[in-house]
Amino acid sequence: MVTLLSVRAAYGATRGTLAVGERMRPCALGRAGLTDHKREGDGATPIGRFPLRRLFYRPDREAPPATGLPALPLAEDLGWCDDPAEPSLYNRLVRLPFAAGHERMWRDDGLYDLVVEIGYNDAPPRPGSGSAIFLHLARPDWAPTEGCVAMERADLLAVLAAIGPESLIDIAAI
Repeated sequence: MVTLLSVRAAYGATRGTLAVGERMRPCALGRAGLTDHKREGDGATPIGRFPLRRLFYRPDREAPPATGLPALPLAEDLGWCDDPAEPSLYNRLVRLPFAAGHERMWRDDGLYDLVVEIGYNDAPPRPGSGSAIFLHLARPDWAPTEGCVAMERADLLAVLAAIGPESLIDIAAI
């Protein structure tokens, strides 16, 4: 198992590299680049070293991939609370319908067909400091994310096969 994934990018860049051991792979980053002062809705990818919590996958589109992470099938009624006014549920998986602000985990665009929960701002969550930071599939045109790290499917599958519960992701500016 690989214990450290390294994401590197220049400040302001929306593209970077993700290293798994010696192998470098391209990745998309937040539309506002990297930040060490993450705020909800700023579009930036947080700088720091974070655990990789679990993998979610779309069971109607993907078989459970090879990974050492806990793997859970997504369901249509799953969301992620991104509303700072809900401090007890902020930056947590929630069931839909959910009245407060949230992101749907069951997406039509396929970006979350494979999605890894990055343990950013979750122990405990600080409302307003950013939520829903994931490692997920990239758009075909490599468009920036809202603050996540995104990769091509084949690269993400290779990363998943190499990581486990002890793995960390280190996001830093170069």
